[in-house]
Amino acid sequence: MIQSTGTIADVLKHKGHQVWSVSPDVTVFEAIQKLAEKNVGALLVMDGDRLVGIFSERDYTRKVALRGRSSKETKVREILSERVICATPQHSVEDGLRLMTEHRIRHLPVVENHKVVGIVSIGDLVNWVINQQSQTIKQLESYITGGYPS
Repeated sequence: MIQSTGTIADVLKHKGHQVWSVSPDVTVFEAIQKLAEKNVGALLVMDGDRLVGIFSERDYTRKVALRGRSSKETKVREILSERVICATPQHSVEDGLRLMTEHRIRHLPVVENHKVVGIVSIGDLVNWVINQQSQTIKQLESYITGGYPS
């Protein structure tokens, strides 16, 4: 059994709650510019405060570039992924990783009371697990060598 390494809320406390988003009415070109500007792989698509989808680099390559569509003429609403898998802050990191693996996604919006409170990537969660494991190893080494936990 895997020992719990924390919750999605713990990850968000560490990484921050910043969410990058676009309106469904912007062009794909504008969304790609924002991906590059913010150095992220996905943007939430928000209609006001309502999450209506997610737009990723994968959506662009598969639904625009490979189909010969124009990114300057295609609206995000035409190609966004509407079926968005979400987590809550109370989900464990392991639950988040499981959701991402089962649904073959790389970004997980975090929603509480129907409001987006953050987003985590698979990289965020893997880095969190690695960090937690490193801390556990240090504590065990300290214990074995007669040191006291810090």
